[in-house]
Amino acid sequence: MPQVPIIMPQLGESIAEARIVRLLIGVGDQVVADQDIIEVETNKATMSVTTLCGGTITEIRGVEGTNYAVGSLLGVLEATAEEIERTGSPTMGEESAPVSKSDEEEENLHFRQADQSYEEPKLVEPSIKGLPVPAGTKGAHYLSPRMRARMDELGLRGADISAIAGSGAGGRVTVEDLEKFLEYISEWPHSSASPMRLSVADAMLRSWSRPLASVGLPVVLDSVLEHRSRQNPKPGLTLYVLRAFSIALAEEPTTAGFLIGEKTVHPRAYDIGVAVQVEDGVMVPVLRNVDQHTVPELAEEYRHLVAAARERRLTPDQTSGGIATVTNFGTFGLKWGTPIPLPNETLILGLAAGIKKPKWSDEVGAFVPVTETELCLTFDHRVVDGGGAGLLLQRIGKLLQYPENL
Repeated sequence: MPQVPIIMPQLGESIAEARIVRLLIGVGDQVVADQDIIEVETNKATMSVTTLCGGTITEIRGVEGTNYAVGSLLGVLEATAEEIERTGSPTMGEESAPVSKSDEEEENLHFRQADQSYEEPKLVEPSIKGLPVPAGTKGAHYLSPRMRARMDELGLRGADISAIAGSGAGGRVTVEDLEKFLEYISEWPHSSASPMRLSVADAMLRSWSRPLASVGLPVVLDSVLEHRSRQNPKPGLTLYVLRAFSIALAEEPTTAGFLIGEKTVHPRAYDIGVAVQVEDGVMVPVLRNVDQHTVPELAEEYRHLVAAARERRLTPDQTSGGIATVTNFGTFGLKWGTPIPLPNETLILGLAAGIKKPKWSDEVGAFVPVTETELCLTFDHRVVDGGGAGLLLQRIGKLLQYPENL
């Protein structure tokens, strides 16, 4: 009867081995597909090794309390040819049948020298049929090699299959689930995503690989609006915020740093981008050395870059090298938002719509109408803590009260 290997599965991208905590089966036990048979522990969690198919346990090589590398042979079960075909499980070759070994050899199985070579790796190499799946892994969080291969063929990512209800162990999504879903939606109305939309999607996925957080602060805009009304031509409101942002960052360079390994790389220049909405996406032209130029000095370059972005005529030099971005989603009437920074940036500052509100004035002893906005700062929490982000926002808000100095 064909034999199916029970192997230590890949339990996470950075996990190379796991310790067996408890064996849940014994030799001679009957098991079904996707049954929990071994509890294993990593430095992150306790999980279960499950069976690829139903059958009879004929050999257990794993020992409780022992660490085993990913791919190690933990046991063997016998299954019928029909069961193997139904589940697509890999089998062990005739030359891989278990052989008698001394107790000492068994204990040193994973440290065998070349002249004592053991053919175990051939038995447990992951195949396109997949690996045992930890029962505690839910939904699309675990993707078997077979599933990953099929997704690569289709150009899909994990986020693309999040809507699929899985039928596998622990609710995992199988290749069959994917194919059924693709067939199901094939008759839905659809359109091809533009290169711009695909570029934005890729950038957002890469950004979300970091622990992002957001903080907000209400800021009165009356001083800025009054100063702006006296200018000719009038600078964009975003430009005032961008300038205040750059000054605050220059005062605290670490807040704009980028974490690489164990180092925080500080910016060499305070080049800041501005998000410009275009058809089916966003473009982010970058203003150079914003901390070294006043709002009037930046105004012409700002207008030129925004106009070029709307016409999609920006060059690579005009969109590269930014350390942070400002986005004015208030132009769409939005009162709050949590923008996402670009993958190569730690910070993005959002500006909400200005709203008339009553605010108490100690000077006149009464409520007076003011125009107030919400500033929202999203940041990489590995680089900046909530307190540091809050202090940065407070500084920006204070700078905006003195627009003549911007």
